[in-house]
Amino acid sequence: MDRTMARAHAMKLIYEWEMGGDGGEDTRLNLLEVKPNERGSDFMNRMFEGVVANVDAIDDRLAPFLKGWTIDRVTRVDLAILRLAAHELMLGETPRSVVINEAVELANQYSTDKAGGFINGVLGNLGRALEAEASGSKEA
Repeated sequence: MDRTMARAHAMKLIYEWEMGGDGGEDTRLNLLEVKPNERGSDFMNRMFEGVVANVDAIDDRLAPFLKGWTIDRVTRVDLAILRLAAHELMLGETPRSVVINEAVELANQYSTDKAGGFINGVLGNLGRALEAEASGSKEA
């Protein structure tokens, strides 16, 4: 599987986790049909596990950019997408534009018509803030 598919699967695992599941092997093997050593599965697992392990820090980073929304009000699908992309942005391993584009594509596929614009705005602002922090600037 390529990274696009790995992100989609990671988003689904995050969504399941948000809904009270565990994102475990049963889901990976039977629902997503991902084999343990399949190409891309390491990335999928790393993204899922990173979100679960750092969800409070991720939510703290997202919250200021939700503009009139709170974490609790964001739909679970959109929140799974935002958390996944925010985590990837915070890692700084993938270009910001790639992360945001992939998140918008997930929103276009799995959420409402307006979700893509919302996710683009939140992640764009977060990405600029992270970039400003990395460069030592106060501007976001």
